[in-house]
Amino acid sequence: MALQSTLSTRITKLLKCDYPIILPGMSWISTPPLVTAVSNAGGCGILATGPLNAEQTRESIRQIRQSTDKPFGIGATLLMPGAKENARVALEEQVPLINVSLGKADWIAQAAHEYGGIVLATVTNAKHAEAAIQAGADALMVTGHEAAAHGGDVTSLVLTPIVAAGGFANGRGLAAALVLGADAIAMGSRLAVSLESPLPMNVKEYIRQSSEADTIYGSNFDGIPARVLKTAASQQLMKKRPNMPTIFYRALQAAQSMGMPLWKVLPGLLTQFDKMFVVSQFGAATKSIMAATVDGDLEEGVQFVGQSQGMIKDIASVEDIMQRIVADARSITLEKAQKIA
Repeated sequence: MALQSTLSTRITKLLKCDYPIILPGMSWISTPPLVTAVSNAGGCGILATGPLNAEQTRESIRQIRQSTDKPFGIGATLLMPGAKENARVALEEQVPLINVSLGKADWIAQAAHEYGGIVLATVTNAKHAEAAIQAGADALMVTGHEAAAHGGDVTSLVLTPIVAAGGFANGRGLAAALVLGADAIAMGSRLAVSLESPLPMNVKEYIRQSSEADTIYGSNFDGIPARVLKTAASQQLMKKRPNMPTIFYRALQAAQSMGMPLWKVLPGLLTQFDKMFVVSQFGAATKSIMAATVDGDLEEGVQFVGQSQGMIKDIASVEDIMQRIVADARSITLEKAQKIA
C-alpha cells in the first residue's frame, strides 16, 4: 500500500504528527516499543505509567527518545498512587504531551506550557471537560461508553470531542469522527491487537475472534465503571464487589509488587476514604489484569477491551494498520461527498 500523505487536523497541528490517531496509555500494553511504533507510523503514542515508578518512567521516556524523534506522550491517572511523581518526571524530561485524568492538573499544565508541552485531559462528561479546560488543558479526550476500561455513560460520537475515544478501529470510524467535529481518535483495542503490542498472542487471537457483544460493562471489578472481555473469570468477578478486607490486602500487595512505599497508600485510606477505596479496589484488581494482559491467562485473568473488538479481523503491524485506516477514511469521505454532491 502506498504511503498516505498527512491528514491535517487541529490535533495533528498541535501535536505535530501526521495522522489524527492516538494510542492511549493502556497499562502493560502501551510500552515503549508500541508507543514508538505508533509515533513512527505517523500517530502519537502515549506511554502508560500506571504500572511504573518514577525511575521506570524516566527510563521508559528515554528509551522512547532513543527510538523515535516523533511526538509522544505519557499518561497520568492522578487519583492513583505514584501518578504525580511520574508526571513530575515527565515534566522534568519535557515530554511533548501529557495525558491527565481523574485529578486536578493545573500545576501540570502550568509547568508543561513553560517548555511548550501540550496537556490532553481525558474526560467522560461536559462537567469534567469544563473543569479540565479551566485547569489549562489544551485538548480533551472524551471517552465514550463503547471504550475499553473506564469509559463514560455518554456515547463518544454524541459528545463530538477534539479527540474521540471508544468504538474506533477502522477508517470508517475515523471518517465519522472527523465529520462529526472531532479532530482525532484514540484507538486502544485495535492497536493492542497489533504485532508490536506486548499483549500475549493468545489474548490477541481471542479478541480477534470475539464480537462486539463479547464484553461486559460494570463497576464491581475494579471500583470504576469498566468494559472488559467476556470470559468465565470476568463474569464471575463482575457479579459482586469483593469485601473491604480483601480489597485492602490485595491493594497493599499490588503496591508492594509495583515498588510503591506503603506510606503512600495508608494515609489516603485514613483521610480520603471514599477516593482511596476506589484506588484500593483498583489495586486489588491488578493481579487479575496482569494475569490476562501480561501472562495471557484468560481463565483467571481479566482483559480490558472495547466493543470495537468486533471490527478487528487481523493481527497486523502498526504501520499497516495506520496506513489502511487513513486510506479507508479518505476513500469513504470522498465517496460520501460525491453522493451528497
